[in-house]
Amino acid sequence: MQEQPSILKGGIFTDHRGSMRFVNDFRFGDVKRFYFIKHPDTTVVRAWQGHQFEKKYFYPIAGSFLVAWVKIDDFENPSRDLLPEYHILSTENSEIISVPKGYANGLKALEPNSELLIFSDMDLEESVNEKIRFSADWWLDWNKF
Repeated sequence: MQEQPSILKGGIFTDHRGSMRFVNDFRFGDVKRFYFIKHPDTTVVRAWQGHQFEKKYFYPIAGSFLVAWVKIDDFENPSRDLLPEYHILSTENSEIISVPKGYANGLKALEPNSELLIFSDMDLEESVNEKIRFSADWWLDWNKF
């Protein structure tokens, strides 16, 4: 059975010493690398990156992001009628989105200077060789957000 995207809920603890954000159910078992993406403003859309074999995890470091994903029916000629799903990641809610292989993903900052941490189960060379880009204007109207 094909793995489905999921949202791992975490929490935030605050006391007189400060605050701590966490996602205790996240496991690093398949993670091979990580990187950060920072959007200086809310006009930039990073979409769509299709991954036939790569799994990614998204976690907000600063601000908030709209993270979207769509199950690709045919990586060589995908239907333009596919229905995307999306979730807003924010530092206000400590959550990780897991997007498995077989999906395309995209993102857009909802606040200036938002930053996102991405974990991948592939090293960089593997990822570059299997990534397929699709037009940002397919599947979702990013301007609605």
